[in-house]
Amino acid sequence: MNKKIIALCLLTAMGGIATAQKKAGGISSEMLRKIQQTQVKNTQGKAIANALAANNIDDLAKNRDNAGAIDTYFSVETPKQSIHDQKSSGRCWMFTGFNVLRSNFAQRSDSLNVEYSHAYLFFWDQFEKANLMLQGVIDNANKPFEDKIVQFFFKNPINDGGTFCGVSDLADKYGLVPMSVQPETYSSDNTRIMARLMSSKLREFGLELRNRANSKTKPAAVQARKEEMLATIYNILCLTLGEPVREFTYAFKDKDGKAITPAKRYTPQSFFKETVGGPISGTFIMVMNDPRRPYYKTYEVEYNRHTYDGQNWKYLNLPMEEIAKLAITSLKAGHKLYSSYDVGVQLDRKRGYNDLNNFDYGSIFNTTFPMNKAQRIMTFDSGSTHAMTLTAVDLDENGNPRKWKVENSWGGSWGQNGCLIMTNEWFNEYMFRLVVDKQFVPANILEMAKQKPTMVMPDDPLFSDDM
Repeated sequence: MNKKIIALCLLTAMGGIATAQKKAGGISSEMLRKIQQTQVKNTQGKAIANALAANNIDDLAKNRDNAGAIDTYFSVETPKQSIHDQKSSGRCWMFTGFNVLRSNFAQRSDSLNVEYSHAYLFFWDQFEKANLMLQGVIDNANKPFEDKIVQFFFKNPINDGGTFCGVSDLADKYGLVPMSVQPETYSSDNTRIMARLMSSKLREFGLELRNRANSKTKPAAVQARKEEMLATIYNILCLTLGEPVREFTYAFKDKDGKAITPAKRYTPQSFFKETVGGPISGTFIMVMNDPRRPYYKTYEVEYNRHTYDGQNWKYLNLPMEEIAKLAITSLKAGHKLYSSYDVGVQLDRKRGYNDLNNFDYGSIFNTTFPMNKAQRIMTFDSGSTHAMTLTAVDLDENGNPRKWKVENSWGGSWGQNGCLIMTNEWFNEYMFRLVVDKQFVPANILEMAKQKPTMVMPDDPLFSDDM
């Protein structure tokens, strides 16, 4: 290339950089020079940089003063049960909900054992979520495509996430079946590819329904077309998860796996009635700790995943002290609880232990991480990411909690034999939701839960992970 042309190109490029640097808010040469002068050049800084270049940050940040033996004693503990593994799926909410249901059954039936099929209820969960997306698109078809609600449906056509409300709505409607009757499939354990394909199909269907709803197509014809689309989704689910069982024979077993009742013929609804006893909906309240919002007020998450076929998710916002009291009362009565957390923060995976002092990231990077719970939520830095079953609490001499234990759904070999222990200090900062049977809730709290709720959208920082 001609040298004059090369020189001209270089001058043009430099001119472009100079122009970009003059724009307000950009990174100027002077700003960059000052930043570079702040970098530590001593031997200690070099040693830290070398270590970080070759190691996992958590391994280096682990607080050795906090790495001793974990106290595994709990003054209040519910009976142990088998630990399940959700594998590569986002169904922790269902596993946690089932843990509560089967624990309640064992308590009522003098320790008879039951293992519910996650694949069965997951089928109906996905089917109803598909209907939510398609019907939501129809009902909001007159809004601009850029509208927040319209964007929500196309951005999140379907997912694995949920809450205990989903377990309640689905089990009440479709019943339950034993795990042995409808076992897991590859796609129920590993949902990524199935979810991607169904999301693509639902977006395609959503566009068509939106166009039909905005044209002269009669509403009845739009609904008929939606029904055809749902038949396609149903077929995909049958091929990946197995067609839902309609009738089966089952004999109950004890905790050692020995059949102790005669085999009996069941439908999912009759099995649900025998093992759960009656409708779950209306028997519980959901409470949450959200310090951004006023306490003792109720909120409802609009377009929750079972809006059309169940109920939106409603909760009462309470201080952590009140939530702890509810949990302790339930645990003392032998009842496990559905609960959810930002589990990955300060988690020592090898020990199955959450403590605010497990890792000292500040010392490594010569900074601090001072945001409080409300600030972390509002900036999307923290929120509910994982549901687990609250099973135990250790109380001091004054009845105040020292630490808590949960049954997890990452397999029995993980952490504390499939469980996780958390200090009360960590619990207060990173615990968000609790589902409590109404029999353990004081009358004044039950009355507060009846308030007319403030509506919030599911893209709120605290609900975006939907766990």
